[in-house]
Amino acid sequence: MMVVRPSLSGVLTEQVLGLITESGLQPGDRLPTTRELAQRFAVTTPTLREALRRLEATGAIEMRHGSGLYVGADIERVVLPNPNMRAMPGGQLLDLLDARILIEPPLAGLAAGRPGAQELREVLGQAAMHLRGDDAELHEANMTFHRVAARLAGNSVLGEVVDSLLRVHASEQREILRLFDDRRRDHDEHLAILEAIEAGDAAAAEELMRSHLIDVKTVIEHRLM
Repeated sequence: MMVVRPSLSGVLTEQVLGLITESGLQPGDRLPTTRELAQRFAVTTPTLREALRRLEATGAIEMRHGSGLYVGADIERVVLPNPNMRAMPGGQLLDLLDARILIEPPLAGLAAGRPGAQELREVLGQAAMHLRGDDAELHEANMTFHRVAARLAGNSVLGEVVDSLLRVHASEQREILRLFDDRRRDHDEHLAILEAIEAGDAAAAEELMRSHLIDVKTVIEHRLM
């Protein structure tokens, strides 16, 4: 039986993560310099940089040019998006919407009555400002609405699943906005979901989110024919 030995880069990756944990560092906290880390782990700077690039790719650390190394915002993420994912063909795009239909409605129901609904209202306020304007700003506000609704459900892993789907497939989501081509209807459906969440009506929040995503899928199916 062949034993696979971990690469030096892999070992260094674990050592840096261990340092972060042992030191109690949080997202945004500064790490020692690259030179200091190389001396600490008795490796060359180029070897260490390879490990740091791997950590940066997953959001565990952030390398700020001219400033230094910092603990990344995604250090505790369980689910990570694939940065190499290419655009999906039409059939897979519908599969993506099917996945969202399965995941997001129950999360909207769980979010009902929980603290944080004010954040959703603020997000929709931003969306309303761009209904007749910038596509990119409207898209970002709409996606933020779905991310926050999932996060408010209180399940961190499922929240990350939704966040990853929306981040990895951002270009597909922008295409959905273009194809759906009914900004006001989209916004009104978001408002209805928000009102159910604010009212603590879990059944209504779940059903409204499901109807909203099914409406989107139905339009996209017709446009892809």
